[in-house]
Amino acid sequence: MTLSVENNNWYYSPEHGELCRVIETQTLWGETVCRVWLPGKDAVVQLPATRLRPPHEAGVATVDGIAYLAAAARVADALTQDVLLAPIESSVIPLPHQIRALSRAISNDRVRYLLADEVGLGKTIEAGLIMRELKLRGLVRRTLVIAPKGLVTQWVAEMRAHFNEHFQLVLPDDIKTLSRISAVASPESRVSGQEDSQPVTRNSWTLFPQVVVPMDSVKPLDKRRGWSREQVAEYNRERFEDLISAGWDLVIVDEAHRLGGSTDQVARYKLGQGLAEAAPYLLLLSATPHQGKTDAFHRLISLVDAKAFPDVSSVTKERVQPYVIRTEKRRAIDAEGKPLFNPRRTELAPVSWKERHWDQRLLYEAVTEYVREGYNQAIAEKRSYIGFLMILMQRLVVSSTRAIRTTLERRLEALEAPQEQLTLFPMVSEEDWADLDGQEQMDTLLKTRLKALKNERAEVKLLLEAAKRCESQGPDAKAEALLDWIYRLQAEEGDPDLKVLVFTEFVPTQEMLMRFLTERGITVVCLNGSMDLEERKRVQDAFAKDVRILISTDAGGEGLNLQFCHVVINYDIPWNPMRLEQRIGRVDRIGQTHTVRAINFVFEDSVEHRVREVLEEKLAVIFEEFGIDKTGDVLDSAQAGRMFDEMYVEAILNPEKVEESVESVVARLQEQAREARTTASVLGATEDLEPGEAQRLLAHPLPHWVERMTVSYLQAHGGKAERKNGAWDLTWPNGERLTNVVFTSKEAEEKPLSRHLTLEDPKVRGLAMRLPPFTPGQPVPVITLPGLAPEIMGFWSLWQISVTSHESRVASRPDGLVTLDPGPETRRRRIMPLFLADDGRVFAPTARHIWDQLLTTPPTILWHLDIETSHQAFDQLRGAAERQGKTIYDELVQAHRERLAREREKGEYAFAARRRAIERIGLPQVRNHRLSLLEQEEERFREQLERRAQILPEMAPLALVRVEGGVHG
Repeated sequence: MTLSVENNNWYYSPEHGELCRVIETQTLWGETVCRVWLPGKDAVVQLPATRLRPPHEAGVATVDGIAYLAAAARVADALTQDVLLAPIESSVIPLPHQIRALSRAISNDRVRYLLADEVGLGKTIEAGLIMRELKLRGLVRRTLVIAPKGLVTQWVAEMRAHFNEHFQLVLPDDIKTLSRISAVASPESRVSGQEDSQPVTRNSWTLFPQVVVPMDSVKPLDKRRGWSREQVAEYNRERFEDLISAGWDLVIVDEAHRLGGSTDQVARYKLGQGLAEAAPYLLLLSATPHQGKTDAFHRLISLVDAKAFPDVSSVTKERVQPYVIRTEKRRAIDAEGKPLFNPRRTELAPVSWKERHWDQRLLYEAVTEYVREGYNQAIAEKRSYIGFLMILMQRLVVSSTRAIRTTLERRLEALEAPQEQLTLFPMVSEEDWADLDGQEQMDTLLKTRLKALKNERAEVKLLLEAAKRCESQGPDAKAEALLDWIYRLQAEEGDPDLKVLVFTEFVPTQEMLMRFLTERGITVVCLNGSMDLEERKRVQDAFAKDVRILISTDAGGEGLNLQFCHVVINYDIPWNPMRLEQRIGRVDRIGQTHTVRAINFVFEDSVEHRVREVLEEKLAVIFEEFGIDKTGDVLDSAQAGRMFDEMYVEAILNPEKVEESVESVVARLQEQAREARTTASVLGATEDLEPGEAQRLLAHPLPHWVERMTVSYLQAHGGKAERKNGAWDLTWPNGERLTNVVFTSKEAEEKPLSRHLTLEDPKVRGLAMRLPPFTPGQPVPVITLPGLAPEIMGFWSLWQISVTSHESRVASRPDGLVTLDPGPETRRRRIMPLFLADDGRVFAPTARHIWDQLLTTPPTILWHLDIETSHQAFDQLRGAAERQGKTIYDELVQAHRERLAREREKGEYAFAARRRAIERIGLPQVRNHRLSLLEQEEERFREQLERRAQILPEMAPLALVRVEGGVHG
């Protein structure tokens, strides 16, 4: 018998083994051909009508088929209800503020945020959770992380440790290598055998799906001394243009306030603009995003959404808050609701020069005099780079005899070289210079072989002889003080194996201390900025295990998480107090269980001691008024770094005016802190946190639903699922096999060699996202469940309710240009369980209870209703579903309208700002032409919004069974 095929009806395709929907039919020369949609494959194919069968020939429902549908629909429903997947599927146990950050980020379709938690609250973990969430939802595959060079290794390590995510670290020297790897011979040359054919170059940034790269190695250049325009263009293509065009789904920028720049022409801001356009999802991380400068903050926040922030006047609390996720340290709590951070103890430890250290004191005074004269001469001759060198000489002599001696040797070598080999100071921006630690600044200066000051060679020779004499006389006074303090702290803390983190600015001091302590039987490891990822990991592992002392430079210490240590000794003190705070922050982190102790060394009766005494007293007043974390917005800036440098230089040049120079700087800091407090209020206050959310998430049954969905699907559709040694061996219907599979993060930790299968896997996610529909004409199974009361009699069903609109993608333009490109249809959906009792009443709690039971207990199929009775039941249920589903539909419509209203408000604000800017143009012809173009653009924008406002409702049946109580005779 020939089947009569009609459009929009459902049929069974034996060829594909699933139900399909006819979209279109065409009869030509006696043959009817159908275009049909296969929901299981989400594909449209052509089939002759003769190959289609009525729905009932698809076969009757099975126990595994019902279990699959119930579990798959529950997984799909969880995804629509904003259940957070990342904490459930990862090994990290998030804290309340991290859960809140993830929840807020995922609540919006446009995941573009500034993560602005105060220092030490784990923004890296928050970003990792958001990345995992987007990956598990199938929204992200390619991720780019941009970070300062001192933090890139930490990113690679933390993503691997906490999320089992592997990122490729690409350092500056690697970029050329990657370009060579990407260049392959063209197909034509391989065919013809021509060796001189031009290679076809592939974008090297596409070689890896997940990349971490230092910020300053990929920012664009305008020019470089000694380079042609072609060389600059090639450099920018390899490092910047190719990077931003490599098809990223998510871009994460750490220390993102550096992208704000001092103007919109700064290279880092241009990098930020490129990155903002490079991916639909963007996370900017910064503990100090505002720094009291509204124009720089406007440049930063406009990277998140250029349309929402077209000009500086748009930076208001109301407009900024939806884009900022921020937690203050004082409000942060652990999972039990207790404060996350303990108080800390900081003390200044003056080091005295004993009689045996007399030559060291003379050396300090001689170098200070050399610095005083050299600095004055450098300023008089407008040679600022020599001024930098003098400042560093002062910090070196305070650090150690070894540090000043090795630097004097290098300086003398430069001064004795032929004059033509001496060069000018390299082009280093103020921002780049401020990011370097003392050792890196010294290396930069000495490599450039700076021209000499008057009589400098003779003075350096005398100082070098004095330094060598001091070294030959025995250990430095500070080295002996360090040893005394280590023993003292062991006694005070009651721990003979006490771990101590020692910070110094300079590598020669680090080397001297390592030898000094090792010779006295104390185990030591060192970290500095020259070490690669593997070296750093070995050092950190050794310190975590048996080694007692870690000596680190500032560059070496970037990115360290050393919660197992709680004592920091600052062997030499950086001039900017924020650097000191960052050092202590290496141990004062989440997970620290002790009171942190910080000991700051300073020479007694030195200029530095007098400055520090006055400064600490004055800073305490500021910290009391604003808090160290709030003051960090001001201190963590290049401007503050300059102020402290100037203050110390002033104290060295005029020792009698120490208090006056400190007072002046502190007054400026107070003024800036007050201004920053006012302007940074746009970031908003932290809400109260919920301590129990993490435990509730970790207990969520989603992984078990995914397991039941996958196993039941395979058993119902011709695959296999075999349980072996606490894991699964799975065979998909197409023959693909996966062995030793587990579904929960706990099982994955217990079985390191297993494969952890999650919704990130496209096949598994497809089981939930492409749910096969129930079609009228299929026989309805009659089931019983042991967990149900005998009197429960009626029909249970699942319905997918959705609204579909023709969406448009908002183009991301740094100039705020409002464009809405036509995009694909977007569907927002919810899954509704429905139970219709035999007496005609609808019971929502019963419907949910039956669904819960089906997720854990296999039903018993008693028989199947005949086709006519099944049809009648479907029609009756559809009417009930329409009535019950109206509330859900209204909620979906309201959410869609609210989203459109936000888009409309942003667009109209951006158009108004651009209109004001155009109206300031002096030439009438230009002004009128641009206003005309703007009006046309605004009209198109409104038309597209109107089109998006038109939505289509849809209600699709997913499952239908008759339930006859928990006991059946």
